[in-house]
Amino acid sequence: MRLLLVEDDVMVASGMKLGLCDAGYTVDWVGSGERAVQALEAESFDLAIVDIGLPGMDGLQLTQRIRASGCTMPVLILTARDALQDRVQGLDLGADDYMLKPFELPELLARLRALLRRSQAATSAVLSFGPLEMDTAHRRVTLAGQLMELGPREWSVLEYLLLQAPKPAAKDKLLAALTGWDKEITPNAIEVYISRLRAKLDPAGVALRSIRGFGYRLELAAGS
Repeated sequence: MRLLLVEDDVMVASGMKLGLCDAGYTVDWVGSGERAVQALEAESFDLAIVDIGLPGMDGLQLTQRIRASGCTMPVLILTARDALQDRVQGLDLGADDYMLKPFELPELLARLRALLRRSQAATSAVLSFGPLEMDTAHRRVTLAGQLMELGPREWSVLEYLLLQAPKPAAKDKLLAALTGWDKEITPNAIEVYISRLRAKLDPAGVALRSIRGFGYRLELAAGS
């Protein structure tokens, strides 16, 4: 999952980005609402984390602009303001959730998982497909009851495939989920992670089918 972090405090943003990346997210960070608009026009994101107290265009104005553009991406607002009116205004302008600063990283991660599940029409922290289960809250994957070892990028690819299943996942969306502005990943790199996942999934009857010109889809082998 690719996140856009909009926060002007460098120390806060650096800590958040480190924690989010450690949790398996790809994070692009900008320090103003104006740069966030540019980023959203140029790239695709799964969720935005927006601080209210931004210089120039504040977080509320940015949220309003995001919704006015027709973008339905979840928006989580961060605020040091404890006034009820600020929180109500943020939700009325289109934010999906808010958190008061200071906050603990585990709660932020839980809020993100809930918003991403909602946006992908998933209702549980556990994503299942046949004998394959991914527990996004506890960061563990089992295949036919056995723990499955995954690298960070393999996790990201498999999570996106499970969120889309049984529909196919577009290759460009998979690429966007892996690519941050500070990391260059070529389209061919997706093939590497797909190949690694196939080798791990095939023995349990979970196939990764290539959809020519589009992407990939999880399928169950006959009898699985």
